[in-house]
Amino acid sequence: MSTFAKRERLLLADLLETAGPDAPTLCEGWRTRDLAAHVVVRERRADAAGGIMIKQLAPRLERVMTEFAAKPYEELIQLIRTGPPRFSPFQLKQLDEASNTVEFYVHTEDVRRAQPEWTPRELDPVFQDALWSRLERMARLVGRSAPTGLVLRRPDGQTAVAHKGAPVVTVTGEPSELLLFAHGRQSVAKVELDGDENAIAKLQEAKQLGI
Repeated sequence: MSTFAKRERLLLADLLETAGPDAPTLCEGWRTRDLAAHVVVRERRADAAGGIMIKQLAPRLERVMTEFAAKPYEELIQLIRTGPPRFSPFQLKQLDEASNTVEFYVHTEDVRRAQPEWTPRELDPVFQDALWSRLERMARLVGRSAPTGLVLRRPDGQTAVAHKGAPVVTVTGEPSELLLFAHGRQSVAKVELDGDENAIAKLQEAKQLGI
């Protein structure tokens, strides 16, 4: 497994273990047990994980998620720590890095920022650059449901267009915070928004922003 994906995986597992199975998360309707089950199913049940993106498969995904959520919580945590099964495509280092770095970072923050008195993590510049690289590639995907034009901007001026349209809202912040905003975690992302006031309000309240 790659360095970033492995680090975020282990951090997520530790946070889930410390929080216990019934702690809140930023994922609407999910406690920590549900989030843990999601992570495991995504990696270990390809036959059901398609329901994450394909509506027709969602009922199967929900059934399998329920089955895994009923397992002992400690077992779910251990499955997250040990990673995907031997013949999973997620065992390929390049796919692990491309698919799991952002996935685990966002879900780690889903646990952290749902707790009272949380504070932002100090992330090194190399990791921020890695997150920005991924955000640039997925910007149009995560911003496709934005109710306004949407531009994501780093403090150094680099930008990525997430959604074309008018009026335009420019969201400025570190890549880690922009990722959270673009994945529908607008309420906890440490960013600044510039643009028409009504457009900003719509963007902040959009429930379908992100994947």
